[in-house]
Amino acid sequence: MIELPYSIAGFAVGVIVGLTGVGGGALMTPLLVLGFGITPVTAVGTDLLNAGIAKIGGSIAHARKGHVDWRVVRLLASGSIPGSLIGLVALSLLPKAGASAKLIVATSLGAMLFVTALALAFRAQLMQWARSRAGQGFLARHQGGSTIATGFFIGLAVTLSSVGAGAIGVTALVLLFPLLATTRIVGTDIAHAVPITLLAGLGHAVFGNVNWWLLGSLLVGSLPGIWLGSQLTARIPEKLLRVSLVAVLLLAGTKLLVG
Repeated sequence: MIELPYSIAGFAVGVIVGLTGVGGGALMTPLLVLGFGITPVTAVGTDLLNAGIAKIGGSIAHARKGHVDWRVVRLLASGSIPGSLIGLVALSLLPKAGASAKLIVATSLGAMLFVTALALAFRAQLMQWARSRAGQGFLARHQGGSTIATGFFIGLAVTLSSVGAGAIGVTALVLLFPLLATTRIVGTDIAHAVPITLLAGLGHAVFGNVNWWLLGSLLVGSLPGIWLGSQLTARIPEKLLRVSLVAVLLLAGTKLLVG
């Protein structure tokens, strides 16, 4: 049955995602692990499907407005789909529900929370630096290959931790395509995140890592939460939100890494 505490958590995280655009995995997965005691493997698998389903509407809306660069999506997917499949194969080789799988997923999650926090903290500086060097440097000369490699990293990271398709994806696109409008960067990142999170989530489901009642409870809260957050974007100081998120992500990452 639908459990209210999980729905409330889904709603709260959904509001933050709607306000900031930060991927729900960076918030929901550590909340499930640290706040509700869900095993890391189950938390990752369940939240991947939650994120994939919740972002479908946003992806369609961005596509209708012309905010999705499908060429970039294809380049990212060329790397992220193999990366996700490799991550699933790696998990399938570990003993089911064993300590090894839990350790790898928990460590991956903690590390990705640190990377996400850094991406959020220094996004403005990175954007300024990237745009000042547009058309120059290694990334500009190898844009296609770098995008595929970035996609591979995102696919692998998302599969192992459910984190990577939000703040990290946006930051990577800013560095790779500094002249791309912000709306198209966000829309492209969301469009790419949907198939990757669904693929990884369904893979986890095959391994029995998805709690379907938990998923339903999260969606009951997260879908209206994302909608409400998107309506409140202009009413809450962005800097305050960003600083708070960085602090929370660093704290959760530390807790997961040191136990």
